[in-house]
Amino acid sequence: MPSDLVIVYHRQPYEEVVKDGKTVFRENKSPNGIVPTLKSFFGHVEKGSWIAWKEAEDPANPEFERTIEISDANGNYSVSRLPLTAKQVSSFYHVTSKEAFWPILHSFKEKYNYDPVDWPTFREVNWAFAEAAAAEANPDAVVWIHDYNLWLVPGYLRQLRPDVRISFYHHTPFPAPDIFNVLPWRKEIVQSLLACDVVGFHIPRYSSNFVQVARSLFDVDVAKREKVAGELVSDGTALVERSVPTEIEFEGRRILVSACPVGVDVDFISERANSRDTAKKVEIIRKELGDAKLLLSVSRTDYTKGGIEQLLSFERLLERRPDLREKVRLMHVSVSANRKMAAYGQIQGEIEQIAGRINGRFGSLEWQPVALISTAVPFKHLIAYYRAADVAWITPLADGMNLVAKEFVAARTDEDGVLVLSEFAGAAVEMAAAVVTNPFSHKSMDSAIDQAIAMDRNEKRKRMQALRTTIRKYDLRAWAEEQRRLFDAVDHAGNEHATGRTLSAA
Repeated sequence: MPSDLVIVYHRQPYEEVVKDGKTVFRENKSPNGIVPTLKSFFGHVEKGSWIAWKEAEDPANPEFERTIEISDANGNYSVSRLPLTAKQVSSFYHVTSKEAFWPILHSFKEKYNYDPVDWPTFREVNWAFAEAAAAEANPDAVVWIHDYNLWLVPGYLRQLRPDVRISFYHHTPFPAPDIFNVLPWRKEIVQSLLACDVVGFHIPRYSSNFVQVARSLFDVDVAKREKVAGELVSDGTALVERSVPTEIEFEGRRILVSACPVGVDVDFISERANSRDTAKKVEIIRKELGDAKLLLSVSRTDYTKGGIEQLLSFERLLERRPDLREKVRLMHVSVSANRKMAAYGQIQGEIEQIAGRINGRFGSLEWQPVALISTAVPFKHLIAYYRAADVAWITPLADGMNLVAKEFVAARTDEDGVLVLSEFAGAAVEMAAAVVTNPFSHKSMDSAIDQAIAMDRNEKRKRMQALRTTIRKYDLRAWAEEQRRLFDAVDHAGNEHATGRTLSAA
């Protein structure tokens, strides 16, 4: 049965495990991520499908189960799995996406590596995703494509199925033309995105950059520009835009350009933050700390996350503030993003070396200034650390959004704690009540952590109340509602394939 909504995402929407010799599909361990939210959209349609890839030794093996039916809390939907060899996965994802696209998206030209890219394989994989989506979609269905590793899918899909509505959402930053146009495949990528009906981003800066890139490569007209909501315009923050293009025209077609930040499930986090189990865990953490303040940093091991710069700032803190020795402790969670890639292994090695040096210089038998955690912390334990922390120190050099900052605020139902946040995280556009810092500046980083440690209770409460109001307004449900509104708006856009059916009415 064809689907009214087809979600195209590289990850499968469940965890696949072998239990007693049988393959079992179960819900993701963390119900707070983007995947459960995407699956919730299936509750608004009669029939839904999900397209993902699965590694296979032999893609031609007739025993490979290409389509499976899932029944869970979100309803019944099918999952089409594209069999990719390990070589295809490495080429399409680890090399092209991570070594060529990722550094450019985050404006790290010096990390860009063009030489090993196998562009024909990237095209081949994207074509396979497009074919699978085309086969699943009803006439005028919504096909919702996610993230930069599937950039070519919209263009291929428009060729195969000109009748469907195509939406694309970027979960990363999108750079300005002088950065993006380093990519030799820029015209092919952008022309594919211009085949969409909706192109979505987290914040206005990214959508503005996309339009500038498109206009640098093609004859694209801005059909509509709107002022950015006042609460998203804070003076002095690096990523602020005061107006943003929301509709563009290309080759007689209208394309909606959206800026809508992904949020967190505030109710889910707050409920667990207030639970008895969390309270017990917080008590244990605080007892171990004694009178010391806990600084908490949580991220993946990636050159974009600023882990090295943050550790160096902590080292400077202990150098210039002897009074804080044995009075502060940094829990630095840096989870390896991909151990197969040399760039990430190098970053992890540097982080371990600096953390070891700090502990060697300033530690004692009774006190270790840095607790370095290199494995993922279970979410229920992470919430307890959010509640126990005096400061959440979130200072990436570049980040599309950063949900850790929002999770921390959602967990602080006690209206305590301080958020120190990089102005180069997309979340900083919304969260101006944080202590906003520039991770490229020693002075800015050092003064921000000094301010956070010294902040009085009244100011903490005032800032946290403002932050909690913001993340409640821009929570995960608000993001989902805006995506549905955009799907339905395509029906009124005047494009030839629109027939008037709405997703929310299905």
